[in-house]
Amino acid sequence: MMDWDTLTQTTLHCTACKLCEGRKNVVFGVGVPTAEVMFIGEGPGQHEDEQGEPFVGRSGQLMDKMMNYIGLDRSRNVYIANIVKCRPPQNRDPAGEEIAACIGYLRNQVALIRPKIIVCVGRIAAMTLIQPDYKVTRQHGEWVEKNGVWMMGTFHPAALLRNPANTQNGFADFLSLRDKIAELGIKI
Repeated sequence: MMDWDTLTQTTLHCTACKLCEGRKNVVFGVGVPTAEVMFIGEGPGQHEDEQGEPFVGRSGQLMDKMMNYIGLDRSRNVYIANIVKCRPPQNRDPAGEEIAACIGYLRNQVALIRPKIIVCVGRIAAMTLIQPDYKVTRQHGEWVEKNGVWMMGTFHPAALLRNPANTQNGFADFLSLRDKIAELGIKI
């Protein structure tokens, strides 16, 4: 396992898959590297690639509002990362070989951060980290424990913006997250 600085530098110079060819920025992650709550999305979109930070733009603003409602903030008490660190072209789903090339960086981040809770934001993150056939529309908000870490999948904020009918379910997932934080005695 690499230390934080080595991991950051290694990731920023990665050429392990073809995604590196089209990137403007590696999107390593943002937040508090000792956070007990970690959000993991699938990969950077256009705005994230341009700014080098996960979950910015309209979907990031929605995610920030939902986090803030339950007392979470990317600058105070959470860490946010992605399965892949470079933007897939046209925001397509990351390919299996791209995930395989990048997952070691995420595993190293998780090992260093040691969160008590991981929220998988969107289908790809939940399929990669919780179970390969995960269905967000059916399983969102369900908690599973893996290796001492509580995990939940929820809707990606971009999906909520496209389909506002799911917003109530997404909000309920964040309320469930608030309850799990309290249950585990996490100070936020």
